Amino acid sequence: MRVVVAMSGGVDSSVAAALLVEQGHEVIGLSMQLYDQRDGRESFGSCCSLDDLADARRVAAVLDFPHYIVNFEEQFQAKVVRNFVDEYAAGRTPIPCVHCNADLKFAHLVERASGLDATAVATGHYAQVVFDEDTRQFQLLRGADADKDQSYFLFSLTQDQLARALFPVGALTKPEVRRHAERLGLAVADKPDSHEICFIPDGKTGDFVDRHLPSPSDGDIVDSGGAVLGRHRGIHRYTVGQRKGLGISGPSPLYVLRLEPAEHRVIVGSREDLGQTDFCAAQVNWISGNAPSEPLRATARIRHRHTDAPATITPDGPDTVSVRFDTPQMAVTPGQAAVFYDGGRVLGGGWIAR
Repeated sequence: MRVVVAMSGGVDSSVAAALLVEQGHEVIGLSMQLYDQRDGRESFGSCCSLDDLADARRVAAVLDFPHYIVNFEEQFQAKVVRNFVDEYAAGRTPIPCVHCNADLKFAHLVERASGLDATAVATGHYAQVVFDEDTRQFQLLRGADADKDQSYFLFSLTQDQLARALFPVGALTKPEVRRHAERLGLAVADKPDSHEICFIPDGKTGDFVDRHLPSPSDGDIVDSGGAVLGRHRGIHRYTVGQRKGLGISGPSPLYVLRLEPAEHRVIVGSREDLGQTDFCAAQVNWISGNAPSEPLRATARIRHRHTDAPATITPDGPDTVSVRFDTPQMAVTPGQAAVFYDGGRVLGGGWIAR
């Protein structure tokens, strides 16, 4: 089988490609150029840098399969960077890795695979896909390594995309992946994982958004009763649950409870006030392709490192739901993804709207 492998230059995608080669598949490696490299920069964070592209090319040479670099600069700016800035300006906290991994990389790689007469697209994600004979549908499952599970980032995949998806390292743990890389003599065996947002390597999100907004607006920081406690330099510098960097003090620790972009206000309060049981999610994708006709019991994860908690999900329409947790959860944040699980199976997910 001819398989296109998305190669980031890291150990996960490298081992994914290697395992497919060992299984006898015809592998074609594709790496994505996501920004203009003509300005002489040597690095673009710890992901998608010039060094990463070179690492991917070296792995392909060692494993003896063709490797190409595809230019996705325009798509990356439109789908990921622009969305990131717009969401922060609207008082939401975006998660660019979802848009990048599923909406950009995977969707476009499926298109490229068709042009190369490839049957499948493989990535280094820690997730699993299986075909259920009873329902005659593909299912998206958590990765075997609970600490590295990346199913949260893939909730927007469709049945057509899952039909062509391969996740060769999804059934492995991270230590097992590194041992495979060592066994194969891959130079990336000990390469550290990337963590920060690739297009903001210094971690200064507020400064990055400032540079892309026409006119950032300051405003008041107020308590839940409306009393003004201080001033801020733009709501894009804050996120629900934030405690540090508020520039105000009180008799007890204060946390960001919500953002009000129309009024340019940051609302703060106690940690107890952060607990929330109800929220709405929009742009919901159901892995099965069909929204449930009645409320269902599941667990919901409201950010990548959140432990999904029992909840009732009530469909309000084909792509909107209301979610009620059994117990209050901390810092339910508009703009983040909410992903629904039935045990190890991803049911679907959407974007927290309010």
